[in-house]
Amino acid sequence: MNLPFYWVDAFAEAPFKGNPAGVVPLRSWLDDALMQAIATENNLSETAFFVPEGAGYHLRWFTPTVEVELCGHATLASGHVVMTVLDAARNSVTFRSASGPLGVARDGDWRVLDFPSRPPAPIAVPSWLPAALGAEVRAFHDAPGGNTLALLGRAAEVRDLVPDIPALGRGLEDRGIIVTAPGDDVDFVSRYFAPNHGIPEDPVTGSAHCTLTPYWADRLGKTTLEARQVSRRGGGLRCTVKGNRVLIAGRCITYLAGTISV
Repeated sequence: MNLPFYWVDAFAEAPFKGNPAGVVPLRSWLDDALMQAIATENNLSETAFFVPEGAGYHLRWFTPTVEVELCGHATLASGHVVMTVLDAARNSVTFRSASGPLGVARDGDWRVLDFPSRPPAPIAVPSWLPAALGAEVRAFHDAPGGNTLALLGRAAEVRDLVPDIPALGRGLEDRGIIVTAPGDDVDFVSRYFAPNHGIPEDPVTGSAHCTLTPYWADRLGKTTLEARQVSRRGGGLRCTVKGNRVLIAGRCITYLAGTISV
């Protein structure tokens, strides 16, 4: 069996930047075990699979180890593939997913996600966290969707983090952690770690901005914000609060188009 495959750098201003996602358009679903095996073989943060459904598509995402209920960069990449390869006349597409309907729209050379807003709630800083991160944690929050959020004081602290990944994994168990601070030349910066989902560090995490966008919009008194995820690859995002939704925009670059043989 041969399957089309696209490798797309999402939230990328140039090749080899942003977050690489695998995209596999299907006519009908494969066995879950085969989709997981393909995602494991790809060894990307997420591989997205989708099948036609009505006027849109049904979308699922797999990390190298598990299926997840929401992924931003691979949704952006999937929308990019639909609007540039499968149906170049389209300016928007809606995906049905485990997290409800998710939109991707064309805005010039940007692609814009329409995602649920997931504001966090403050909780006590765990005693193990500062040592695991290697930084002073100013505040800690619980976030929907299996995430937590740690606030640091300065953007440089986020950029310079060298966390103890095994210690983070032990403390977080099956959760991920968003680490954020005020930006220097943007409104805020972040990094994201989910070691127990097969992602020691995610290069650019669209779904984390479902939490970061309402959090920083409330702190800064703004509804539209410029953001940067300051991982080694790095990526820029434009984020807007829209009621109980967030619009998360970035650019996509197709790095590879090919065929999977299984």
